[in-house]
Amino acid sequence: QVQLVESGGGLVQAGDSLTLSCAATARAFHNYAMGWFRQAPGKEREFVAVISPSGGTYVPESRFTVSRDNARNTVYLQMNSLKPEDTARYYCAAGTTVTTFESQYFSWGQGTQVTVSS
Repeated sequence: QVQLVESGGGLVQAGDSLTLSCAATARAFHNYAMGWFRQAPGKEREFVAVISPSGGTYVPESRFTVSRDNARNTVYLQMNSLKPEDTARYYCAAGTTVTTFESQYFSWGQGTQVTVSS
């Protein structure tokens, strides 16, 4: 069982940067792929980023960067040049495979809200 707790969300202005954190309570954290997803009001949850156990990443949005600190059991999502359309609840998730498909992740956090004002 992996418990995940996101933090770092908030209200920011367009153009600002924000770093989200996801702390995991799992001895095997270093073995898991960690994904970030987001869900805006009225929309389906969508993939944002994934990082493999060894640190390989896939982040379609060039303004975002994902990283991890296995010693701290924490994964980060750095978001730059934020836009109002980035407004969403951001979730981290743990999985055993590096994938963009949310169904492949077995544990999810409660999410942290990011609101970007114009």
